[in-house]
Amino acid sequence: MNHAYKKFKSMRRLRNKGLVLICFAGLSCTDKIIQLELSEGADFRKNAIVRLKLPDKLKTQPFQLIGKNPKGNFEIPYQIEADYVYWINGFEPSQYSLIMKTPSFQENIKMVEKGGQLEVYQDKTKIVGYQMAMKNPPAGVEKAYKRSGYLHPVNTPSGKRLTQIQPKDHYHHYGIWNPWTHTLFDGDTLDFWNLAKKEGTVRFAKMLKKNSGPVFSNFEVLHEHVVLKNQTEKVALNETQKIKIFLITENQYLMDITINYECATAQPFKIIKYRYAGFGWRTTEEWDNQNSRVLSSEGNTRENADGSTARWCIVDGTLSKGYGGGLMLSHPENYNHPEPLRVWPENQYGRGDLFVNFATTKTTDWTLDPGKIYTLKYQLLIYDGKMETTNAEALWDQFVHPTTYRIKP
Repeated sequence: MNHAYKKFKSMRRLRNKGLVLICFAGLSCTDKIIQLELSEGADFRKNAIVRLKLPDKLKTQPFQLIGKNPKGNFEIPYQIEADYVYWINGFEPSQYSLIMKTPSFQENIKMVEKGGQLEVYQDKTKIVGYQMAMKNPPAGVEKAYKRSGYLHPVNTPSGKRLTQIQPKDHYHHYGIWNPWTHTLFDGDTLDFWNLAKKEGTVRFAKMLKKNSGPVFSNFEVLHEHVVLKNQTEKVALNETQKIKIFLITENQYLMDITINYECATAQPFKIIKYRYAGFGWRTTEEWDNQNSRVLSSEGNTRENADGSTARWCIVDGTLSKGYGGGLMLSHPENYNHPEPLRVWPENQYGRGDLFVNFATTKTTDWTLDPGKIYTLKYQLLIYDGKMETTNAEALWDQFVHPTTYRIKP
């Protein structure tokens, strides 16, 4: 662990305890100070990702972000993307200001390309893997089950795995992934989910960008939805995924996932109503109907969540040496929101194996026309411990109405 990262972790830990981190009592009166305040109508939220829109003059000028509470002043890690600077609130309200000095913080969320994966690390713990290389099925299994362009493993901050791929019951299940099951393209009905049909697949095509910093890591990838027909391939739909990973606390991190779809030809791509498709999670084999929990925003559980609609869904359970899981959040701008859920029944394969899916087109068709971009937005809050419904509701509200600051007049 390098010196800068040790400093960051120490400062965040102290900040979250409400202690003084670095005092600036010796700040010269000649240093320019810019005061910040919450935007009109915004409230303080603890451990929330917050942002400030930067004026042009600050986009190229180094500055420190300073917080102040009753115990003193402290420097706060931040990260700039496009027109905004992002940081994470602590446990208690602070007064924020900017001073024109070089910040002390450096990159702390590491990304490494290794063995065909883009790996994301919190300290020395791998928390997320994104699969770039084609993953073949186990020996002796039909080669059509190969895939790329999915998230696995997705681990808790302590390293406990929450996903699985290529289970014997569904070799086409790949961690967290999002193909469409029943589609119409160029006069044919095609299935991009059930790979054994050999009608279509989804694959990683290109890494568009990647970046790491003191607050988040992010990467953008291109996926191709490929029609397999008469021993030829044709790309029907292009998909870009923009994924940001924020370290919230030592026990939580957030994946912000924006998916954009655009027709790859002059033909429309129609997604036909079907009981499962889209953003899905095949959970760890450790979970069954005795040691895991599903709880939706509408109060539905594993028993009755399937077919209901939800804004968010808690999925967690007992893991080796502890408890953990994830909160799935759907944005209200998504098509057919609140989105229908597909949740496997409690008696799945006898023991209650678990699969949870925001099935956007479970109750309706969705036609994607050429020349337009269609967007789905999700967040996954991954955690060690247990999620309370009040916290889940607050996190969904934060997703929909992010806390913003502005420069004080």
